[in-house]
Amino acid sequence: MLDINFIRQNLKEIKEAARKKHVAVDLDKLVVVDDERRSLIKTIDDMRHQQNVVSEEIAKTKDQHKISEMQKLKKELNDLEARLHVVESEFNLLMLQVPQVPHESVPEGESDADNKPVKLWGEIPKFDFPVKDHITLMKELDLVDFERGAKVAGFRGYFLKNEGALLSFALWQFTINHLVKKGFIPLVAPSLVKENSFVGTGWLPQGKEEIYHTQDDLYLAGTAEVPVMGMYQDEILAESELPKKFIAFSPCFRREAGSYGKDTKGIYRLHEFMKVEQVIFCKSDTDESVKWHEEITRNSEEILQALKLPYRVVVNCAGDLGLGQVKKYDIETWIPAQQKYGETHSSSYFYDFQTRRLNIKYRDQNGKLQFAHSLNNTALATPRVLIQLLENYQQKDGTISVPEVLQPYLGSKIISKK
Repeated sequence: MLDINFIRQNLKEIKEAARKKHVAVDLDKLVVVDDERRSLIKTIDDMRHQQNVVSEEIAKTKDQHKISEMQKLKKELNDLEARLHVVESEFNLLMLQVPQVPHESVPEGESDADNKPVKLWGEIPKFDFPVKDHITLMKELDLVDFERGAKVAGFRGYFLKNEGALLSFALWQFTINHLVKKGFIPLVAPSLVKENSFVGTGWLPQGKEEIYHTQDDLYLAGTAEVPVMGMYQDEILAESELPKKFIAFSPCFRREAGSYGKDTKGIYRLHEFMKVEQVIFCKSDTDESVKWHEEITRNSEEILQALKLPYRVVVNCAGDLGLGQVKKYDIETWIPAQQKYGETHSSSYFYDFQTRRLNIKYRDQNGKLQFAHSLNNTALATPRVLIQLLENYQQKDGTISVPEVLQPYLGSKIISKK
């Protein structure tokens, strides 16, 4: 959420941000509603003051005329307060639709097809044998059971088996160890989360089609960003506590609404998966946000480099940004069977968009309250990354070579047929 005064003072810039992000919000109506809201608040405050004055006079004089005046004033005040409640509801709903302004370095574009590559790493492997896709490899090596997964969990259900499961455990542990050494606090985050954390992080109300809603009025999170941000709702931190750096593991759930017919086979686009997420709270400083954004992106790159998986970094165009994102990088890792890069990581910063919604502040060295800035990054998402790992490490004899950094966790160098 942006500050209403900032919106009013920079209306043209906010309208341009909405255009770039393809967000439908009536900013002119927001200003009109805010005008009425401000007018009502002033009138109500004035009337409450008048009410206090009249009450004191009545207490002294018991004047019937004043009592009648007070009754009339009270009714008018009740009517105005009821109107203010309606206006504030409309105001709050409009405010939740206002997008964050993209950074000037963010390119324009309609979708992920317009994202701009900014870095390439690693050599694309050359195979002297027909390349198998991850589905074939996993079935031949008994690493997955899609049929029984669908029987138990429905469409896009799956069971990871044998080294398919062990590789996931190894990747989680390797990633968490890597980030803990950098000073990140490890968390296991809840997946069942109250609505306010989704609203606060910007997932609601716009993304409701993507989110599972339970009969207990809880929601299933699609990333640990949501519960970790909610940890500090309505809290005031000390500047000395910042930055707060978390590496959070959680099961994740997404309905994949609107993806009918897209990536329906294999383990790329699933309803249930696991993520290890970097989440940072830092000082209210744009340079500080940019610095941490580059660092958390670099952390994810280091994981892929340790796995020796070729990848590229793209800067997301404005049309591929979320409502609150100032800038986002996607990291796309090479998929040999498809001869293209596929997204494995995302890295974003928000300034105070999320913390303003969640009321997360810190007291600076001068004693002044500031909204913190927030960032998040996919350190690892499984089982998706198994696609790139298995396909890039496949061998001519049908086995899979285990990346060197994972061998101590797996206890073997080769995955072969049972």
